[in-house]
Amino acid sequence: MPPQLTAVMTRVKTYTGGFTTAQKTIALLGAAGLILGAVALGAWMGKPTMSPLFSGLQATDASKVTDMLKADGVSYELTDGGATIMVPEDKVYAERLQAAAAGLPSDKSTSGYSLLDNMGVTSSEFQQNVTYQRAMEGELGSTVSAMNGVKLATVKLAIPKDTVFTATKADPTASVFIETKPGTTLSADQVQAIVHLTSASIDGLKPANVAVVDSAGNTLSAVGTGLAGSATKQASDYEKNVSGNVQAMLDRVLGPGNATVAVAADMDAQSGTKVDETFTAPEQALALSESSDAQSYTGTGGGAAGVLGPDNIAVPGGAAGNGTFTQDKETKNNAVNKSTQTTSIPAGLLKRQTVSVAVNATAGADRAQIMNLVSAAAGINAARGDLVTVETVAFSTAGAQAAQDALAAAKAEEDAKAAAAFWWTVIAVLSVLLAILLALFLYARKNRRQKRELVDLGERIEPVLPMDLGSSTTAITAVPAPVVPVSMEIPPLVEEHTDAAQKRAQIEAVAADNPDKTAAYLRGLMDKKQSV
Repeated sequence: MPPQLTAVMTRVKTYTGGFTTAQKTIALLGAAGLILGAVALGAWMGKPTMSPLFSGLQATDASKVTDMLKADGVSYELTDGGATIMVPEDKVYAERLQAAAAGLPSDKSTSGYSLLDNMGVTSSEFQQNVTYQRAMEGELGSTVSAMNGVKLATVKLAIPKDTVFTATKADPTASVFIETKPGTTLSADQVQAIVHLTSASIDGLKPANVAVVDSAGNTLSAVGTGLAGSATKQASDYEKNVSGNVQAMLDRVLGPGNATVAVAADMDAQSGTKVDETFTAPEQALALSESSDAQSYTGTGGGAAGVLGPDNIAVPGGAAGNGTFTQDKETKNNAVNKSTQTTSIPAGLLKRQTVSVAVNATAGADRAQIMNLVSAAAGINAARGDLVTVETVAFSTAGAQAAQDALAAAKAEEDAKAAAAFWWTVIAVLSVLLAILLALFLYARKNRRQKRELVDLGERIEPVLPMDLGSSTTAITAVPAPVVPVSMEIPPLVEEHTDAAQKRAQIEAVAADNPDKTAAYLRGLMDKKQSV
């Protein structure tokens, strides 16, 4: 071991030898913390920066890409449930090029309009139609998958075959399957956006003919019923909306907790189409066609008609006479205005609703005013059969007291947690301060121990200088100091464990053993006025 390292180790061992058990424990904990921090910092600094190579991959494509990365010896990480692959930042572009050369990801090259690239001139009309429909479905699925919160989207189209009989032509329909990302729920606006995006992409496809279903089996939009999916769900949403509005109004008028609202809505689950035709005559309009016919006749007729006899036989009643005949006929075809209105009636139409309001007796509210306010806020239609009931009753305070106690307990628990966190912070700060003060104390103690005063105990032999004896100057030759026998040598002082009392005892021992040398040394110091 080098001498310098040996000296450092010796000094450290000597310095730490005087530590107490608590000081040694703190020193060990501090050293362990420094070592762990250095290791963690080194591992963090040595870890490469990861960037996404591909995202939104299927399981088969992700498996092939990871096999390729293993063969290349490139480290990778899987995130987003295995759909995203992370690689070092400096390897992203090289691995993407290599994956593209291997045809990965495969799902990006076998869907959408790329299917039309592989069609030959010998394809039948049926194959062309089916391939074109698959291409449209793939493009729509890719477009919907790009929406925020959507992990996978699959679109299926039902396009009827063209026919010359327009009266029997059916409308196209579409179904959209949505798989959302974990913890994500599509809002009503997003579902409506998917419906309109799909309907606008297909010729003749109406938004009401688009069905949207999620991976959990929930119907987000049904064909013919619209966004809500069913009359039951529409009724539930309507009741929640109306009761929320009425409750918010009553809370502001009567105060929170002084009124409760219940709404019951009756929705029509059937859908249909209503056709109305109206005919009106235009004012001052000419006839489309007009014709007239006039006939007249004058001349001698036959014999006069007789009367019936007893056997119903006509008996002549007289001689013949002159006769006259006139006929006028006019026909007009007038223009008529015809108005035809077709109305589609979706399921979920409100048929009737009832609103029940209970008001606390202690609130002192006017029943008539409350009824008028509720009727206006809920949109009550008396002709439809809607009903509003407002009653003043005494509310039970047991639930309110329990809720108040629960709130108080929750607040006390929260305050206790905040106080505990505060005291833990204070203890941590005090611990750090104590550790700093202890380190400063040990450092000051070490410096105080290392500060020593050099005292010459006569190891050096110095000549005695001339002394002034009044008027005459006498040169006194230097007298060599007597040699201290071996038995009189002073043992070396231990630097770390020597104090003033030990030094004083050693000096007294030297003076007692060799008084002559000590006297000569003191005389020299007095002449030179040197400090000990």
